[in-house]
Amino acid sequence: MLQNLNIIDLAIVKSLDLNLEKGLSVLTGETGAGKSILLTALGLALGDRADASYVRPDCERAEINLSFDLSDAPAAQAWLEENEFDADGQCLIRRTIRQDGRSKAYINGRPTTLQALKLLSSQLVEIHGQHAHLTLLDNEEQRKFLDDYAQNTDLLAKTNQAYLQWRSNHFELEALIKSSTELSNQEDLYLYQLNELEQLDLIQYDYIALSAEHSRLANLEQILQIGQLQLDLLSENEHQSANQMVGQSISALSDLSSLAGEFEEPNKLLIEAQIQIQEASSQLRHFLEAQEINPQRLQELENQIGIIHSLSRKHHVAHEDLPDIAEKIRLELNNLSNSTERIDELEKLVEQNKQDYFSFAKALNLKRTEAGKKLSVLISAMIQELGMPQGEFSISVIAQDINLPKINGSDKIEFLVSANPGLPLRPLAKVASGGELSRISLAIQVTTSHDKDAPTMIFDEVDSGIGGGIAEIVGQKLRTLGKNAQVLCVTHLPQVAAQAHQHLFVFKTSDAAMTTSQVKTLSTEQRIQETARMLGGVNITDSTLTHAREMLMSGMKK
Repeated sequence: MLQNLNIIDLAIVKSLDLNLEKGLSVLTGETGAGKSILLTALGLALGDRADASYVRPDCERAEINLSFDLSDAPAAQAWLEENEFDADGQCLIRRTIRQDGRSKAYINGRPTTLQALKLLSSQLVEIHGQHAHLTLLDNEEQRKFLDDYAQNTDLLAKTNQAYLQWRSNHFELEALIKSSTELSNQEDLYLYQLNELEQLDLIQYDYIALSAEHSRLANLEQILQIGQLQLDLLSENEHQSANQMVGQSISALSDLSSLAGEFEEPNKLLIEAQIQIQEASSQLRHFLEAQEINPQRLQELENQIGIIHSLSRKHHVAHEDLPDIAEKIRLELNNLSNSTERIDELEKLVEQNKQDYFSFAKALNLKRTEAGKKLSVLISAMIQELGMPQGEFSISVIAQDINLPKINGSDKIEFLVSANPGLPLRPLAKVASGGELSRISLAIQVTTSHDKDAPTMIFDEVDSGIGGGIAEIVGQKLRTLGKNAQVLCVTHLPQVAAQAHQHLFVFKTSDAAMTTSQVKTLSTEQRIQETARMLGGVNITDSTLTHAREMLMSGMKK
């Protein structure tokens, strides 16, 4: 339960330290006294969005501190332990807001995010705003009420997980099927391109060697002619060749070496030169003898080189990179093949996702239907106590005939009401007046509050549009709630205030510079005065005070 609310420099509150008790606590005060700022402070501390306008003028920052006893909040205590916020049975929440609009949040002294703060807060406090009855007109809110009451959290999560898996796989499958024609055309193109490239004998592809062979065959006549001429000059000319002339020089110098030893070294060099000439002649002869004019091979080479040049231009790559292009195309073809396999796989997954979803949705429908019947009876009884003696409330749960999964199950959920006997049940938004809607909203909130995990419930003027004896019944219901939980209610009804275990009075004080809201806990006599004010307005008579005392004494006995 919420033990203490501490506010510093927030809006019109300079400093406030408020201790709260178990049971039903009411907040009353004149219009504009600042009751709403207390709930605003609670909302900010529990994770609502903040801005600089909340900071009291001329102050550096605003600060809100909440202190909770976790003895009646096991879910919150487990969350704190799981997220490594030391608990020890206590929870301290702190929120600061600076002049520049930046804010910080702390749980048990440790910095935290607003998302984490909201997760924790949902297990500590439940707030029913003064316009809560308007949310009941929304079908999604009606669905949430029913699922909360039926404790469908886990089953709903499984249903929506199956839906999300189906949606993801379904969209991927649709995209692949939609592009299947394009993929088929692309596959044909890749096959054609790969067939073109494979004409090049890519396994043994060597453009440099092909180019060299082509160049030799294309110029073979010139090669043979010049080569034979050089062979003649080196050794095969019978009259004058390099080999013959070097041989003559060797013979002459050999004779002279016996006369002058200086000729020996030049003679050795000439002998080596003659050996080199003979070796070169031999290799040249061997090469020329091996050459053969082959027009057919030359044509083949010209064709292949032409294809290489054409494909290089087509794929915008160098000649030597064509094998890499072929490998890339093979990979793309493999991916296309995998895409077909993926379609088959997705079709099976989508069908399985649908089966899982409809299985969960069916179980969800059964739980909703059962809970709806039970809740309809309870709320019908409650609205009859709240001034609609012939009123009937019903929750319609209809399993829609759908082929494809949708979020939150397949049910259409609608709150129906008949305010008068003999009239058929019709949707809440089309039947209930403002006052009736407030009473129905309160009946729903009171009825379902027993099943909530949050140990603290806050009602912000949910009794608007109600008066007289019905207001007293509302007060009794809230007091009954306060026996099992902490209930904090902002009210303008004396009948409700008289039922409280604790009465908090909100008032303003002013000086020349600033107006400030304050709160005090009323004693029994002060409660009688405040209840009389709420009953009689400005002029409080003895009879008004007597009436107020009777109301208070009657409420405190229950």
